[in-house]
Amino acid sequence: MPVTRRPSVPNLQRGMAILEYLATHQRSATIAELSERLGYPSASVFRITQAFAELGYLSRDPVTKQFRLTNKLLLLGQPHGRDRGLVEASIPAMRQLNQATSETTQLCCLVDTGIVVLEQLLATHPFKYSAELGARCPAYSCAPGKAILASLPDDERDDLLRRIRFKRFTPTTITDRRLFREELAAICECGFAVDRAEGMAGVHCVAAAVRDRNGYPAGALTIAAPASRVPEEDFGRVGKLVIQAVRLAETNYGQ
Repeated sequence: MPVTRRPSVPNLQRGMAILEYLATHQRSATIAELSERLGYPSASVFRITQAFAELGYLSRDPVTKQFRLTNKLLLLGQPHGRDRGLVEASIPAMRQLNQATSETTQLCCLVDTGIVVLEQLLATHPFKYSAELGARCPAYSCAPGKAILASLPDDERDDLLRRIRFKRFTPTTITDRRLFREELAAICECGFAVDRAEGMAGVHCVAAAVRDRNGYPAGALTIAAPASRVPEEDFGRVGKLVIQAVRLAETNYGQ
């Protein structure tokens, strides 16, 4: 019986592997490092990285010769045509939330089993939480990740939960799959998610999912602050402010 072979495009596969490596394993790398880590010929890595650099998806440090991802990749996930981009639609809501809480406000989206920071407005306090645009963290250990997971269709959420490998980052990280499902159920009831210093010690977050016109969670708005400024007893109050901001973002996003 003849064997059906799947189509293979080596350069495309290698290019995607390079992008994924830089996104998930190391912020930057030279051609030699990429060749060694991925097992590809240096000449092939050179051609692919040069092509990505010319297209604006990679930048190269002239001193270290290391390549790194640019923010242009974030544009690929934004809708076109009549739809307003998620970032553009969320900026007024982020400003509203930032002014109401005086804390760092972020827009995040789900990528595989992790969360990526798309946009950020910093807190007005001298001591504040901040993250680089494009920074990633496991969805189960942060409020925006939990907010999006709780809002996904059941089959998609179940598939993601099967693929998540829980790891403890702090004493409060939820690593039990059953307890995490209970957490998601509670989020569905109250409308917002919280992070009790589960991803980073001393940092509390409150988030809610931003849905598109079809009700699908396209992203999440979150505030992140030192636990001393946003203690657990304030989660309910801040949660209401986050939900108000999300409603504004959803209105803009649906136009």
